[in-house]
Amino acid sequence: MQHIIGISRHQMRFSSLEDTISPDNQIRFIDAFVELIDISKLDFTIKTLKTEGRPSFNSKVFLKMYLYCYFNGVKNVRDLEKESLRNIEMQWF
Repeated sequence: MQHIIGISRHQMRFSSLEDTISPDNQIRFIDAFVELIDISKLDFTIKTLKTEGRPSFNSKVFLKMYLYCYFNGVKNVRDLEKESLRNIEMQWF
């Protein structure tokens, strides 16, 4: 009996997130769309509340995540957390 043998899990593979996301994936559209719009016209303002501690994320990242979740039916924060850990597309942002 012959079987197909998979790739060994113990070998190193070098790849990037750019290579794993196909060129026609919706995540690329969302990324390009948000990068092109001027979010200051949408009343997104950056406010510095504290000078110490870790700096905040860029507001565009949150808008990208919101649009991705809207298009894919992710409706609450718990599902967003699961999706971001499981799905490589969410890590691309």
